[in-house]
Amino acid sequence: MFQIVLVEPEIPHNAGAAGRLAVATGSQLHLVKPLGFSIDEKAVRRAGLDYWKHVDLVVWESWDEFQAAHPNARQWFLSTKGTGNLWETSFQAGDQLIFGAETRGLSDEVRAGVDPSQLIRIPMAEGPIRSLNLSTSIGIVLFEGCRQVGGFK
Repeated sequence: MFQIVLVEPEIPHNAGAAGRLAVATGSQLHLVKPLGFSIDEKAVRRAGLDYWKHVDLVVWESWDEFQAAHPNARQWFLSTKGTGNLWETSFQAGDQLIFGAETRGLSDEVRAGVDPSQLIRIPMAEGPIRSLNLSTSIGIVLFEGCRQVGGFK
């Protein structure tokens, strides 16, 4: 349905949660290196990710490699620095939902190559919270996309 893209993810349980969301929605998960954890069979088994074998997973060596393989993809970049509002974004099946590393978000390099209309944020109440957990953000955006395209009635 969608493509979930994690650029340089650092925390294994967030990638695990993204994998679970991918399986639950029929989406594909892309992990762009470097990764802050191992996804070899032993590490996955130790983490208890019994559904991992069902994840439609693609691992990329770099952001440049990922981008070169998807020259015409519809891409949405999620960032607290985004000016677009999630609730005003029109998703289509197959869109790439791109998220940055947990501690720093999308890099300046990635954001510099993005049309500002593709850089969106999740609206939140004013207050001390500057961002949401990565896996929470993925779930919010992914299921909003699924709602819009008519999935899971």
